[in-house]
Amino acid sequence: MSDELVRTSKFLSLILRHQPEKIGLTLDANGWADVDELILRANEAGKRLNRNLLDRIVAENDKKRFAFSEDGTRIRASQGHSIDIDLALTPSTPPDVLYHGTASRFVESIRAEGLHSGNRQHVHLSLDVATATMVGSRHGKPVVLVIRAGEMVAAGHQFYLSANGVWLTELVPAAFIDSP
Repeated sequence: MSDELVRTSKFLSLILRHQPEKIGLTLDANGWADVDELILRANEAGKRLNRNLLDRIVAENDKKRFAFSEDGTRIRASQGHSIDIDLALTPSTPPDVLYHGTASRFVESIRAEGLHSGNRQHVHLSLDVATATMVGSRHGKPVVLVIRAGEMVAAGHQFYLSANGVWLTELVPAAFIDSP
């Protein structure tokens, strides 16, 4: 992805996941923003944005962070919101094992308290070790935790699969985490 696409993607993450009010944008209850309004508000705020650039970001973002509505008139972040929205996800049965990438400095706390969503709506879990390692490396020396998701489901925990393939749950108690 070019530098322009990366910068614009980060801007969209800020606006569509955390601070839509920063440009005077309103999201609906499910996190959708009107594409034309987003473009207008972004340009008014000094951020060059057009439909072609949005199309490229949605299509080319390796993490598939954003999605258009079926009719293409609305856009939203696929997951990772710190604002209160309902992604209207249906509970799904995850594989028996999922992974969570974190920095080594957080492992002791996670062993004691489990994984909590913090300022986000859900804990994010990966299907594979490589993805979890990449996520963990963004925060320091990466450590990959093994989450016994099948046992969590048996114990009554719910999981959701976001549009971009990230597994989500409200919390992961320490009892279901294996760490190195």
